[in-house]
Amino acid sequence: MKIIILICVSSIVLANNVAVENISMTGLDAANDYTMIEFDIAWDNSWRTSSGPSNWDASWVFVKWQINGGAWSHCTLNTTNGNHTAPSGTTIDAASDGTGVFIYRSVDGSGSNDWVNAQLRWEYGTDGVVDDATVTVKVFAIEMVYIPQGSFYVGSGGNEDGHFYEYPTTTNEYQITSEEAITVGTTSGNLYYPLRTYGGDQSGPIPADYPKGYSAFYIQKYGISQGQYADFLNMLTTTQQGNRTATMTSSKYVMTNTSTVSYRNGLYTSDGSAIVCDYDDDGTGDESNDGENIACNYLSWADGTAYADWAGLRPFTSLEFEKACRGTEGPVANEYAWGNANIAESAYTLSNSGVNTEGIATNYGTGSIGNASYETTDGSIDGPLRCGVFAAHASNSGRINAGASFYGAMELSGNLWERHITVGNTTGRSFTGVHGNGALTTDGDADVTNWPSSNATGTGWRGGAWSNGSTYLSVSDRGQSTRTDAGRQDDCGFRASRTQ
Repeated sequence: MKIIILICVSSIVLANNVAVENISMTGLDAANDYTMIEFDIAWDNSWRTSSGPSNWDASWVFVKWQINGGAWSHCTLNTTNGNHTAPSGTTIDAASDGTGVFIYRSVDGSGSNDWVNAQLRWEYGTDGVVDDATVTVKVFAIEMVYIPQGSFYVGSGGNEDGHFYEYPTTTNEYQITSEEAITVGTTSGNLYYPLRTYGGDQSGPIPADYPKGYSAFYIQKYGISQGQYADFLNMLTTTQQGNRTATMTSSKYVMTNTSTVSYRNGLYTSDGSAIVCDYDDDGTGDESNDGENIACNYLSWADGTAYADWAGLRPFTSLEFEKACRGTEGPVANEYAWGNANIAESAYTLSNSGVNTEGIATNYGTGSIGNASYETTDGSIDGPLRCGVFAAHASNSGRINAGASFYGAMELSGNLWERHITVGNTTGRSFTGVHGNGALTTDGDADVTNWPSSNATGTGWRGGAWSNGSTYLSVSDRGQSTRTDAGRQDDCGFRASRTQ
């Protein structure tokens, strides 16, 4: 087998700086049609803790291959943990479907990771690659946070629009204690919610197979960044690129079909083929101030699910959203993802706009004030901020100021709407949590049976965005929980999850 190695570094974000380097091949076993893909991986602000949230952050690592410049395909990795090589101090958990692995700290600790000589066993024979092929591979890493199994509450006892409650008292939270089916209705003790235009049909049951958040799962630490989406687009065919963008015309911003940056989205093509980040609008892509770390807006439901399928991940559900935000803590009325109802109320200004050190220059909330990008704080910024921006501030004293969820996921309140699978109609309730397989249709769509289609029926919006009032940012606000608007919006992004 002739192997050509290309390094693919995931989007660099100051809050994590995940990087994959020094990729090579070793341990070729031609008789059994496998080889080891070796690499180093590093990121900052990592943790594992046995107390409090009792969780860790991880990188979801997957690999793509191509032969002689052809279409890219997904590497099938061995499904037995022991057949991969985990660097000292790490654990590798291999996915049972062979799409990737999670790598994370094996013992409690926090700080920067810098792990060398990780090895993943690629079953190239399974993928139909012959021994004498000339192969190029790229390795990708996406930062995730682990959400442990456990009971939690939905609804906060507050007055959020369309909030869940335990019937008949609208201020009684509902506790989820298993993955068993949930009855929705007007019998005492049932899960229920008010009738709203986009709140749902008040019907059920929510089937046992619908992921409820009780069982453990992972969720992306940040929404998809513009750099990550550019990496994805550049792995697609011309036809697929055309369907995952608004245009592929030369000298255009591809998500908006404009000749200038719109609402801070800087994804650009000069030649109608390669996509770069060009936030500073100077015609030269991927410079240090070109916004690759800004959260990617203008993602339709079809765009987000295509990314999730391509990466071997899946969408998350409405119930998983509240678990990821609130964790096992008792609810606080009208709380945001950082666990209280206090939010910054003055317009931010930015330092180092578009750079991977983009930060809040003025009006950063301190003490018991949570920070989020929404209508009041957006001021003249007019668009989403870089992923993890609040955690990097010098005055950050912890979860509240960082705008972090109980488990360490960032920007679940504000910045961009979180598209999810709703409980509010039969299409959403039929979702069973199937993962993507790393492959798309020839048109560039997700091809997973049981996911809502490109018309977005069965989906909704949670968490609010830079353009909304603060009430939309509340964890238990469900006023848009069955809203589809399947097209590209300047305030919609995407993040994915995985059960394991």
